[in-house]
Amino acid sequence: MDRGTLLTTPAATPAPAGGLDTAGLADFLRSYFAPLFLVVVSVVALVFLFTRELTRFVQFMLVSVAIGVIFYVPDIIEVLAKGVGAALGVR
Repeated sequence: MDRGTLLTTPAATPAPAGGLDTAGLADFLRSYFAPLFLVVVSVVALVFLFTRELTRFVQFMLVSVAIGVIFYVPDIIEVLAKGVGAALGVR
């Protein structure tokens, strides 16, 4: 290995001063699991519709939408926590 290769390896790059930066990891995982999540939700929803279990279908869709919102808009948790804290008077 020459000197240029050693300087560009991931082990040679220092960690950020504030800790690990996982923004890239979160984006990668979201882009990987998002289509998988949609496929699973679609298949399960179709199974409930074809078996005419409308109550379970509605329950499943409500839970799926809640999980999807948290999955696709992860900042919503922080916003909700701040709003609930402000409503309760917690600083």
